[in-house]
Amino acid sequence: MSLFFVILLKVFPIYINVVLGFLSSKMLNVQRESVATLLIYILGPIVVFSATLSVKIDLAMAILPIFLFIFCSIIAFASLYLFQNSWKDPTGNILSFSAGTGNTGFFGIPLAIILFPPHLADIYIFTVLASLLYESTTGFYVTAKGNFTVAEALKKMSRLPILYAFILGIILNVAGFEIPESISSYTGQFKGAYGILGMMMLGMGLIGIKGEPDNFDMKFISITFFLKFIFWPLAMLGVIYLDKSFLHILNEDLYKVIFLFSIVPLAGNTVTLAVLLNAKPEKASLAVFLSTVVSVVTIPLYIFWYGGF
Repeated sequence: MSLFFVILLKVFPIYINVVLGFLSSKMLNVQRESVATLLIYILGPIVVFSATLSVKIDLAMAILPIFLFIFCSIIAFASLYLFQNSWKDPTGNILSFSAGTGNTGFFGIPLAIILFPPHLADIYIFTVLASLLYESTTGFYVTAKGNFTVAEALKKMSRLPILYAFILGIILNVAGFEIPESISSYTGQFKGAYGILGMMMLGMGLIGIKGEPDNFDMKFISITFFLKFIFWPLAMLGVIYLDKSFLHILNEDLYKVIFLFSIVPLAGNTVTLAVLLNAKPEKASLAVFLSTVVSVVTIPLYIFWYGGF
């Protein structure tokens, strides 16, 4: 079991950022709404744009994020159909959003940097674009639909700059444009800032939980945990098995990427969007935080079972 504890020690420092986020709101009165806006409208687009230009796009690389985006969207709409009427508030919409994604950016990017060699970490970041695109389109839509009409949700979705950063990055990548080294080293710093502030958002969200019994929704937590910790890993293992046995499109590196994609905790952007849309952010914060705590054990355990990276 030595490999398990090695992985555990590598992963654990990431959780310090959650504590720092809690302390920054509790003691320094840092407003989570400002951080959420910063993540979605400034840091996110820069990370997406620079990562899109950092990898060589071939058939497998192109197919993987497209497949993951479609898979995420199907799960989100299926969850919305099943659970949107299970609560009398936007809880069903938040559940639908979280069902289709995980903390692949805020948590997964620093985790990939720790566990993967640089070239594979870049591939992971490119794959995370599928999750970011989902969160900016399908995920934003199923969340906003709880508080807004279809037209209003689509209008708000169209204003998210991450979508346009992704499209521009793809166009320039295909055209052969490369970011100069001096600028690339600068934009690379935003990856760390994105991961740190994203994890701190989880801690900031805990401030509103105290004294609110309604936030401890066991039905909501049970469903989201089942989808995140059981359904997602099994689904991606099934994809790996099908590709190894029949399709032969991906490779061993990409298998590691999609497996890591599937085992991260609930998405930090669940809290971010819930804050911006006023859709039960405290309930979302509790579920995301608990899933992050549980992942202290599940991530090293899943990687150990997989055979290590």
